[in-house]
Amino acid sequence: MPVIARFSGIVIKMYYSQAEHNPPHIHAQYGEHNAAISIDTDEILDGSLPIKQYNMIKKWMSEKRKELMIMWETQEFQII
Repeated sequence: MPVIARFSGIVIKMYYSQAEHNPPHIHAQYGEHNAAISIDTDEILDGSLPIKQYNMIKKWMSEKRKELMIMWETQEFQII
């Protein structure tokens, strides 16, 4: 799964294959915590994160939403 961002001990990844499904989402890892988070709604789809890190990720996603959707649609991953 390609890493697209790292900040404050958080690793953000995105991967799409036939096994993955909509809605468009990212995978966030912080220590032993992992979560899939919807790009559109910022909702945790699976897993869990500490609230402080989840709020940081939501803020980051709001600033990067356009780039995240382009990556999801094109499958051309880059560090943002």
